[in-house]
This record gives sequence, structure tokens and C-alpha cells, in this order.
Amino acid sequence: MSVVFPFRDEGPVEHDGALPEACDLVVIGGGVVGVSTALYAARAGLSVVLLEKGRVAAEQSSRNWGWIRVQGRDMAEIPIALEAQRLWPDLDAECGGKLGVRTVGVSYLARSEKDMQGFAGWLDEAKPLGVSSELLDAAATKALLGAEDSPWVGALHTPTDMKGEPWVAVPELARLAVASGAVIRERCAVRGLDMQGGEVAGVITESGRIRCSRAVLAGGAWSSLFLRRHGVKIPQLSVRSTAMATERLPQSVNTAAVDDKLAFRPRADGGYTLAPAAFSELFIGPDAFRALRTYLPLAVSGEFDVRLKTMAPAGYPDAWGTPRRWSDDEETPFERMRILSPQPNAAKVADCRARFGQHFPQMGEAPLQASWAGMIDVVPVVDRCEALPGLTVVTGMCGHGFGIGPAFGRIAVALAQGTDPGHDLSRFRLSRFSDGSKLVTGPNL
Repeated sequence: MSVVFPFRDEGPVEHDGALPEACDLVVIGGGVVGVSTALYAARAGLSVVLLEKGRVAAEQSSRNWGWIRVQGRDMAEIPIALEAQRLWPDLDAECGGKLGVRTVGVSYLARSEKDMQGFAGWLDEAKPLGVSSELLDAAATKALLGAEDSPWVGALHTPTDMKGEPWVAVPELARLAVASGAVIRERCAVRGLDMQGGEVAGVITESGRIRCSRAVLAGGAWSSLFLRRHGVKIPQLSVRSTAMATERLPQSVNTAAVDDKLAFRPRADGGYTLAPAAFSELFIGPDAFRALRTYLPLAVSGEFDVRLKTMAPAGYPDAWGTPRRWSDDEETPFERMRILSPQPNAAKVADCRARFGQHFPQMGEAPLQASWAGMIDVVPVVDRCEALPGLTVVTGMCGHGFGIGPAFGRIAVALAQGTDPGHDLSRFRLSRFSDGSKLVTGPNL
């Protein structure tokens, strides 16, 4: 299984399904959540059309770390993440093992007793929810990783956590969705919703109108821009995150792990995916200023390593020149930038390679195969949109949407159908941004 990153440019279109005049459900966005929604909608007997402005999984859904983890998640996410972990192996089997799903375990590595205390606090709260996580001392941590000279004093380890290969897995899931009856169309942006009588009556695409009474918005970093056009505002920001892939190396570390500086995990092709841990870059734009009041307490807390960049590049969702309003017959920002493909932070790439070599000198130098960056949409929303009846919003997965994506896809179908999603979603409700609720952050382990 090759790691060669397939979506550095648009490439040839794979999915060019004919657009029907009408369907039961339109899914906007071809990332892991959108693709999973289309898959489970088709299996629920709905006629479903997925529309993607660029290529399936060309943005953050193929650019993430590939972790399928329960460890470290917000308490409200844990039951959903556990469901996703039950779904992934079955999906992998249906796809002939092509998704690269494997149980490798995930470890959060501690440099101090204070770190261990934080891990213990999370574990005390999470254990009743059914996690397999455990605390390891320094000796057990070094034995697990084969890093005798490491600086880690212990770890929080979840042996049942998994990994997949995002750039392979999500396109394979899209093929599975088509085989299940879904229609997928790439390079077909949705310009807006067709609202009639105050409810969704269809979507307007660059290729024409599709009648439908239900739609799911899973647009990732573009979701807030789409919603703003219809008068719905969410304080969603997108941050740049860098990652890289090494060439094939000796497989002396067969688990995924992260400390305060470096994340790593083995890949199916014999290399490793590396990334700077807890580091992201925020490009300043109009939405960032609008959300200042919401996020200022977080910004000054020092809990998150977010570097401010002076200006979002042209065409980005929060660039100063990106239109916030357009008519149905106008070219939209979604058509002007088919694929949001930021450049990686070269200094962080070099730093990660050096750190990996320091921790695991037995592997030698970490030769670089590829590096990339993605825009992570933060602040999760999983809810029906009361202001736009018929629309369900599933966005803001904070960089870990890949692992939890199949479960949120199934949940999105339930919300769109008006049935019980099977989980308490109050933590993800849209109204929390307007009802005076205090912003409560999730775990920052």
C-alpha cells in the first residue's frame, strides 16, 4: 500500500454520476463524514446524492494522522468514538482490507508527573464509559516503544485504539457507497440551498438544481462560509496543521504515540507518519475577528499552541477577499478553490524528523517521502439547523473526524430522518452559540 499523496492537485475525476432531478437526501461535502453519511443513507434505503466541489477526501480527510482513537476524547465523544471503532473493522472487511485498519494502540507520553496527573484525571472520568485505557510507568513505556533513552516518565495507553490509511480509506469508502446505491459527483459545488416556504426544497449546484427535502452539510473548513450565505453564523475557525510521511524504515515501533512535541504512527507501507503535536497556525481573517470574543479566553490560557498568521491566503474560506454573499447564478468561492491545499510548515517538518531520529536512533535518519498540510475545522456542530429546516450540520471535527467519521455519518442519517441518533448530542448542539452557554473546552492532553 503506497503512501504517495494522491491529491496534491485535482487529478482526474473518478465520480461523475449523473445528477437526478430529485432525491431523498443531498450530502454536501466529500470528506469522511460526508462519504459515511452517503453510505449509511443508501443502506437505509434513501436515494442519496453526494456533491463534492473538488475531489473526494482531497482536503483534511486525507491529510490527518490516521488515528482511530478513543483516548483523550471529550466525554461526550467517547460513546461515538467507540461506535466508530466497531464500524471500522467491518468496513475494512467489506473493502477487502484496503482501508489499512489495524489495532496498534495509542499512547500519550508524559514528560512529568504533572502530565501523568492530567492523564489520570481523564482516565478516572472516562473509565466508566468503557475505555480500555491504562496508565504505564516509565519502564513499561520504554518497553512498549523500544526507546530506552527516552525522556518519558510514563504514558496513558489505550491498547484497543486503531489506525487507518486516510488517503486510501476514504476514497475506498466512497466506492463502497456507490456500490450501495449512492450517487457521487465530484467537481460539482453546491452554491446554496433552495428554500421554499421556509424549508429546504432542494439544492442549487453549479450544474443545476436537485429537488430534495433533506440535506446534510459536511463541508469541513467551508461549512461556516456556506451557512453564513444563508444567515446562520457559527464561530468556526480553521487552522493549518502540518504532517509528513517517512520512507520505509525498520518497524521497531508498532504503536501510535504523541508527546508535547511529536506524534508518530506506523503506516501500512512500512514508513511512519509524523506530525508536530498540538501545533497549529491560524490565518487571521474576518471570521477570526468576529469570533474573538468567543475564543479570547482560550487564546490567553496558554493551553493550546496556536500561532497567528497575519493574513489568510487568497481564496481561503476566511480570506479577506472571499465573498460572503453570492447569488445562485454566480461562481462561488467553492468553485474558485476546488481543493484547499495549504503548504506545510517546513521548519516543523525538519523538527519532527530530527526528534523522531533522536527518540529512535536505531532506525537511523528518517528519510522524507512527502509532507503536506491541511486546514482543520474546529468547534464541532452535529445538529439539525432550526433556522433552515431540512438541513443537518455535521462539521468542526477538530482534526479527529477521520477516526470518528463513520459513526457521525450514521448519526447524520438518523438526524436527517428525524429518528433517534442513539447518542446524547447536546454537547454538539448548534444553539449553544446563541443561547448564552459558556464555551467549555474538551480535554487538552
